[in-house]
Amino acid sequence: MSEIMNKYDFVLLFDVKDGNPNGDPDAGNLPRVDAETGKGLVTDVCLKRKIRNYVQLTKGNDSGYDIFIKEKAILNQLIDEAYEQDEVKKEGNAGKKVEAARNWMCRNYFDVRSFGAVMSTGQNAGQVRGPVQITFARSIDVIVASEHSITRMAVTTDKDAEKQKGDNRTMGRKFTVPYGLYRAHGFISSHLAAQTGFDESDLKTFWDSVINMFEHDHSAARGMMSVRELIVFKHDSPLGNAPSHKLFELIDIKRTQRNSPARDFKDYIVSIDEVSLPAGVELIRMV
Repeated sequence: MSEIMNKYDFVLLFDVKDGNPNGDPDAGNLPRVDAETGKGLVTDVCLKRKIRNYVQLTKGNDSGYDIFIKEKAILNQLIDEAYEQDEVKKEGNAGKKVEAARNWMCRNYFDVRSFGAVMSTGQNAGQVRGPVQITFARSIDVIVASEHSITRMAVTTDKDAEKQKGDNRTMGRKFTVPYGLYRAHGFISSHLAAQTGFDESDLKTFWDSVINMFEHDHSAARGMMSVRELIVFKHDSPLGNAPSHKLFELIDIKRTQRNSPARDFKDYIVSIDEVSLPAGVELIRMV
C-alpha cells in the first residue's frame, strides 16, 4: 500500500449514557474527573485500548496486524521473538540488531507502528515514536457521578453464607455518569508514519477502528457509549497547511438549552466554521 503523504488532525466526539466511561483506580473506580472544573476525563490509554481490541477482533488473523499491548501478553517474550528472526540474527553489530528488531516489530504489530512503543525492557528492540497520537478526552459540560447500591442474591464462600444467616444477598456500589459528551483531539504525522511503515491501508484500519471501537465493547459498567462525530482535517502536504489548534477552534459545540441537564446527543449542536477553513486543508466528516 502507498505511503501516507498527508498530515491529519482530527476531533473525536463520543458520549456515555448511564455508564462509567473510564474509572479511576485511585478513586475507588469513580469516573475520572478534572478536580478544578468538574469536567469528565477519559485517558488516551483507554481509547487506544478499545482501538487495539477492535483491530485484534477484526484483523487478528491478518499478517502484520498482531497487537503488542494486549491482554496476558508478556512483552519481553514478544521482543525475544524478534531476535529469533533471521534478519536480526544475521546482523553482527549490536546497533544494527536493534534496528532490525525494531523494524520487524513495526511490520508485525499494528499498535507499534501506529502508537509507538518502548521495547527496551528486555532484549533491546529500541523505541518507536508512533505517528498516531490521541489526547485525553474531556467532557463538554460538568459531569455528576451517580452512586448506586447493588445487590447480589448469592455469596462466594460457606463462611460468607454463615455470616448472612440464610440471607445470601451481598451489597456493592456502582458509579455511573447519567450523560456525558466527550471531545478528544488526535494527530497523524506523515513523517513518523514513514519511519514506522504506517501506510494508507493502516490509516483506513485506524479510521474504521475509531468509528466502531465501542460497538464490541459494551458492558453493564460502561452503559451506552457511542461515537457521535469523527471530524478529520486532511492537509494537502506532509508538514501541514495550518496549526492543529487553529483547526480545532473551528469546531464549536453548544447546548440547545440550559434549563435542564443534557441527557442525549440531540441536546447539543455541533457547528463547524467551514468558511474559515485554511487553504490546503480538506474537511471530512466521517460520522
